[in-house]
Amino acid sequence: MTLCAGLVWAQAEKKTATKGSSMATADTVKQLEHDWTDAVKAGDADKVGEILADDWRGIGADGSTETKKAYVANVKSGKLKLETFDFGSMDVKVIGSTAIVQGSDSEKGSFDGKEADGKSVWMDVFASRGGKWVAVRSQTAMVK
Repeated sequence: MTLCAGLVWAQAEKKTATKGSSMATADTVKQLEHDWTDAVKAGDADKVGEILADDWRGIGADGSTETKKAYVANVKSGKLKLETFDFGSMDVKVIGSTAIVQGSDSEKGSFDGKEADGKSVWMDVFASRGGKWVAVRSQTAMVK
């Protein structure tokens, strides 16, 4: 009987540790979302480059795709500008070494001199690589 109770207790403890680990990961990637936004607002292309994996790809609200190299270059050149960015809801699902973030925001900025204001919903996928969480995929949609 003691052995059975011990096994049940050990399994419960493992589930709690896993849940705690998932919560810590969720907090980490949420902070990375904020860091990413702050870096774009500041025009800090180097910081953006640290957050994005080398193989990162993004899909914009207009359906266009972008690589890390192009995105970082747009931040560095000032072609992509972000004046304000207010996060809405943000939900994180952790599956092993992958974290999927769904969020929303209201933003004001410009791209290539054209206004890019509005509300959007988005999804970013992060992967743990070499002990560091990096964004590997992103997709954005504008909402009215």
